[in-house]
Amino acid sequence: MASRREVEDALRRLAPKIPSFEFNAIADHAIDSAGLSKASPETAAWLSMVAFVRHALTDYDALLHDGYDQAAARHFVAAEIEDVLAGWGVRRKLTAGE
Repeated sequence: MASRREVEDALRRLAPKIPSFEFNAIADHAIDSAGLSKASPETAAWLSMVAFVRHALTDYDALLHDGYDQAAARHFVAAEIEDVLAGWGVRRKLTAGE
């Protein structure tokens, strides 16, 4: 299991311009998620960051509520997620499954 410090360090490398509120929420999720407990710090930080942006900063959940399936909803919010991540200094791009 990655330590909080390792996840925070990875998050700082991935998103050097991330605001502090989002930083803390994403780090908390990465550490508290049972599904990420065996992930590397980089993977835990990345997946938590993408999930946070998707659920907190896009209409993803509303699209699901409106009947879109997960793949379609992810498709419709992908560009918005990319824009937020780019604003945080992220260079990595989403893959098809993210």
